Amino acid sequence: MIGSAASPAAPELAPRAPVLALIALGLVAGFLSGLFGIGGGIIVVPALLMLGYDQRRAAGTSVAAILPPSIVGTVGYALTGHIDWIAGIALAVGVVIGAQVGSYLLARLSRPALFWSFLLFLIFSAASLWFSVPSRDDSIAITVWTVLALIGAGVVTGILSGVLGVGGGVIVVPALMFFFGASDLIAKGTSLFMMIPGSLSATLGNMRRKNVDLRGGLFVGATACLASPLGLLTATAITPLWSNIAFSVLIAAITVQLIVRNLRRR
Repeated sequence: MIGSAASPAAPELAPRAPVLALIALGLVAGFLSGLFGIGGGIIVVPALLMLGYDQRRAAGTSVAAILPPSIVGTVGYALTGHIDWIAGIALAVGVVIGAQVGSYLLARLSRPALFWSFLLFLIFSAASLWFSVPSRDDSIAITVWTVLALIGAGVVTGILSGVLGVGGGVIVVPALMFFFGASDLIAKGTSLFMMIPGSLSATLGNMRRKNVDLRGGLFVGATACLASPLGLLTATAITPLWSNIAFSVLIAAITVQLIVRNLRRR
């Protein structure tokens, strides 16, 4: 009776991933954060799954790990003048609302549904990059309707962030370029700024529902801060076209790896 009563609690135990693996993951995620204006969740979630995390805890831990590199990346892009603060605040308002909804859904959706949703999200993100290749001189025209649209985009981003464990950059960066006319650098800098309140909101929700490993998130997030500035320097050195190509290759590699891993498990 004692063994059967204790068994349901087993999935709630946080895996003790090797510190070196978490540090290596943080370096990669931090570089990608600075390079693409993303939080790094598209690499952190699959990596945590390979380290033994279940889908829910991987998503929650990834959102927590996103916070430190987002702050460092925001500072870097702000110093180079590549953040639209009004657009970022509007997105952040929507993200904070959506993140709470997302963390609520994370605790209730089935693991297969979360897994396949994440894969579809990756494929859509790669495709969306090719809707438009921006110019470095583009900027966002701020109007009342633009601000309302940005808040709505933030709500959608926050929901997906909470459910899938991504910072939302893979949604916001293409959206800012295609729908709002931002340059690739402004889109990346604004995206990182938006992630700060979104990560805080989603992490608080996940902590209440015990869907986060703060130890893993701390190691990954702190290490990511070291590599984020290098990613920023690389982003300014390459053209928007090559940035899109590199991002697409990364997402394709992650998608194929996850599908193969899932098929082997079955």
